[in-house]
Parts: sequence; structure tokens; C-alpha cells
Amino acid sequence: MTKTLKTIAGTALLLAALTACSSQHSSATATATAAAATKAGAAADKPLTASSAFTHLSSEIASAKLSGTVTEENDPNNLLGRPNQYTSKITFTDSRIKPADVEGTDKGAVERGGAIEVFTSPENAQARAKYIESVTKSMPTLTEYDYVHGSILVRVSHYLTPKQAAEYKAAANGLG
Repeated sequence: MTKTLKTIAGTALLLAALTACSSQHSSATATATAAAATKAGAAADKPLTASSAFTHLSSEIASAKLSGTVTEENDPNNLLGRPNQYTSKITFTDSRIKPADVEGTDKGAVERGGAIEVFTSPENAQARAKYIESVTKSMPTLTEYDYVHGSILVRVSHYLTPKQAAEYKAAANGLG
């Protein structure tokens, strides 16, 4: 009987110890999971801007360099902040484009590399891309690669090869 009581007591002690270790592990896992969810939620709450989108793209495409941030005062299209238009925009250059090809173009011209436009909705970004395509379709010198990812439109110069432009498409897929 004493041997049976010792066995039962030992088993109970062992189970208590295992349960304590398990709950500490579960608690640590739950804390880590909650912290990750909070961080992800905070990132999701932070609105994506053209500047933050460019930071991501340029980290993947070394030849892309910021050339300008569009403001209400310098927006050549007068669309920034207007209803259904972009809420932020940047322009960039790509060092793989020959300077002679873009001689005479404005500093922020898409031909020099590209632009990133951020909209309040994916539908507005898609509408802008369709508009640009319809306007440039019959003018080969103005055509460009346009990639819509959610509410972001990445516009890329036609002076880049399809393979080079595809790098921007791949990088854009990692946004948001």
C-alpha cells in the first residue's frame, strides 16, 4: 500500500511539473503570438504612402533612385488629393535608362524611371491605370508599364526592357 501511495504521489508530482512547464510554454507562445499580432495590426493601421512603397521597391531594385515627391504645388497633373485621384505620389529614376534617351524630359517624367501613385481604393488605382493606357495606346513614345497592386499604381518607363520592368512588378507584389 505504501508503494502504491508513493507511485501515485510521484505520478501526481510528475504530472503537476509537466503541466506547469506546458502552461509556461503556452503562456510564452501566447505572449509572442499576441505581440506579433499587435505589430501586424499596427502596420496595417499605418497608411501606405508612395514614399514608403518606394522604400520597399528600391530595397529590391538597386538601380531605382528617388527623384521627387509630388505635392499640391508641383503636381503637373493637378490630381493630388482630388476626388478619386492619388493621395501621394513620388517619381524615381532608373540608372539602366540611357541619359540620351530621356534628354529634354522633365525631372519627374515617368520615362526617366517611373512613378508610384497611391489611391484610397483599388478601384481608383485601376481606373487611373486604364486611363493612362487609353491615352498612351496610340502614342508609342508615351507608353509605359503599369502595375496595380491594391490601391497602388507603379508606373515604369518604356525604356526599360520587359525583363527589367518585371522586377518592378515583382517588387510591387510585396507591397501592403
